[in-house]
Amino acid sequence: SLLHRAARRRPLSILKYAMTLDGKIATQQGHSAWVTSPPARALVFEARACSDAVIVGGNTVRRDNPRLTTRKETGHMPMRLVMSRTLDLPEDAALWDVSVAPTIVTTQRGARISFQAQLRAKGVEVIEFDFLTPEAVADYCYSRGFLQCFWECGGTLAAPCISSSVAHKLLAFIAPKVIGGARAPTPVGDLGFVEMTQAVSVLHYTWQQVGPDMMMRGYLPSSGGPLALANELEQATSEPLP
Repeated sequence: SLLHRAARRRPLSILKYAMTLDGKIATQQGHSAWVTSPPARALVFEARACSDAVIVGGNTVRRDNPRLTTRKETGHMPMRLVMSRTLDLPEDAALWDVSVAPTIVTTQRGARISFQAQLRAKGVEVIEFDFLTPEAVADYCYSRGFLQCFWECGGTLAAPCISSSVAHKLLAFIAPKVIGGARAPTPVGDLGFVEMTQAVSVLHYTWQQVGPDMMMRGYLPSSGGPLALANELEQATSEPLP
């Protein structure tokens, strides 16, 4: 995390998703509880506990109504951060209960002013951006001093996270299940690619079995991995001053 913050001037951003063997994160109707096994979900709770913020988009809030906690009564509890340009969010979402953990809602300037006031009255921090993007949120998290952000968003937000080089690392779980469905959502939305040669290659990846599921950890080209980052920093610090 420190290497990424120093070299990229952004927190280490980990993109996490869980999918079936045929690449679906939910059914065509949006039901997703649960794709993976309890041991896999326990590792996700641990990853949240190691992060400064857990980030989701508005679709996830509307569809799943998540709590995004570590499921522990003690210890570090990360910020829950929601990205929503329109603030088309439910008024009774579980994330608005800040007695459990703090919540930040990021949105575009002027969106649903009255709803912003409702959220602030509940203790939710609302941050307006001129244009809400993953890059803007990553820069904001850097300014807050965050070392690690854990992105648990759906495919709509995951795609720009990857294409804009915000996501540095992948944490992917694959469950031995097949759900099918031509319109069932997938982990990553449209990246604009038309040829397989354009595919984003994952670097320095490892595989591990977790219960019945498989877990892959790996770095995206935006990171290059710890060794590449360390070499960059070493070269930068060894260059003579003008």
